[in-house]
Amino acid sequence: MLDERRRTIREAYTEASSFLAAHGVREPGSNSELLLAYVLGESRSGLLLRWPEPFPPEREALWQRVLERKAAGEPAQYIIGEQEFYGLPYTVTPAVLIPRPETELLVEAVIRLGRQLWMGPGEGGEGPLAADVGTGSGAIAVTLASQCPSWRLMASDISRAALDVAQANAVRHGVEERITFVEGDLLLPWIEQGIALDLVVSNPPYIPDSDEAGLQPEVRLYEPRTALYGGPDGLEPYRRLTQQLLQLPAVPRLVGFEVGQGQAPEVRRLLEAAADWDGVLVVPDLAGIERHVVAYRSGRGS
Repeated sequence: MLDERRRTIREAYTEASSFLAAHGVREPGSNSELLLAYVLGESRSGLLLRWPEPFPPEREALWQRVLERKAAGEPAQYIIGEQEFYGLPYTVTPAVLIPRPETELLVEAVIRLGRQLWMGPGEGGEGPLAADVGTGSGAIAVTLASQCPSWRLMASDISRAALDVAQANAVRHGVEERITFVEGDLLLPWIEQGIALDLVVSNPPYIPDSDEAGLQPEVRLYEPRTALYGGPDGLEPYRRLTQQLLQLPAVPRLVGFEVGQGQAPEVRRLLEAAADWDGVLVVPDLAGIERHVVAYRSGRGS
């Protein structure tokens, strides 16, 4: 436990950083800042203005509980119940994967190519019917709905609890009437209903089962297993997705997948074998890792 003497907010932050570091928490400073802003009900920028103030004693018990949870390995996002994605705050619970910054690059690529495909000559400005497969928190679907008002959105997940979180985030950001949420495994809801999709985007489970022991405790012990593991080599969801693309009434014109490190070449091969595309792009993340594979076709039909 931390020293409960009267101290300033800055001192509380400094002590918390040392406390978390001693418990092996990664990035103890940024975690302390995030948690302190939550406990005090401040934005992270507003927190800096309050550094010299005494730490409010009525917040002490909550502060101690929050730090103990973080020291035990719980992700800060689950503790505060929120994570930012593409400039918007999203509610997160242990039922959903915590949205990662690298997934924003997938969204950017899909938006850029999607606008080119559906705003060209003869398209009439009508947006695509886009499906976010394995939506989790709904971050991808809600972002697409927010950024592309002409697009029609659907989102699926195998977890009812995850869909509840996604729907709450759609309501939070005022796009609930533009996203249809369906429960089901990968593309099966659309295959079973015979719905033709124009665009498919997915951040499926891609961690190989054998990598579980080496994951950070924050991931291995707290994030939902169904959103993490993709079979023996992590590629099983992509094999199923590329097979299911052919079971839709027509192959979508734009497909974008997030992939694990080293998986891009095989996922690209799977997509190339599934249909004739005008291009298949591999998009690196900010660390230079090949993180997304995006296939597109300018013409209609399969």
